[in-house]
Amino acid sequence: MPTPSTIKDCMRRNPLTINCNDNLAQAVETLVEYKLTGVTVVDDEGQPVGVLSEIDCIKTVLNAIYNEGDTEFALVQDIMTQDINSCAPGDSIVEVAADMLATRQRRRPVIENGRLVGQVSSSNILWALMENSRRRVHTKSP
Repeated sequence: MPTPSTIKDCMRRNPLTINCNDNLAQAVETLVEYKLTGVTVVDDEGQPVGVLSEIDCIKTVLNAIYNEGDTEFALVQDIMTQDINSCAPGDSIVEVAADMLATRQRRRPVIENGRLVGQVSSSNILWALMENSRRRVHTKSP
């Protein structure tokens, strides 16, 4: 097996997504059911339009609690992060890892030709970096 070096070597293909018109309760149920810390948000055509994290959800729920609001009416499109930091399948794992550290983000949608083709998480990146490190150690000549 070749050493993982690009995002396509470690990304999750066909990732779970949430529609921007879903309500917060549906989104939270999805995050909890699938044990996700975040997910890519798509529009009705499947185009990526944002990212929803657990933190986004917690902020909204806490705000509703403190202000006696109702989370049932909060839509994903109103609470998601609209600025998408994405990557492409051919991007370097090391460069994406460095950027994820700099922006303190744990996941990135993988977009190719405007379409969502995968998602890469910090655990995917960590696995790829460890594989690369192990192969270097084991292939060094004495």
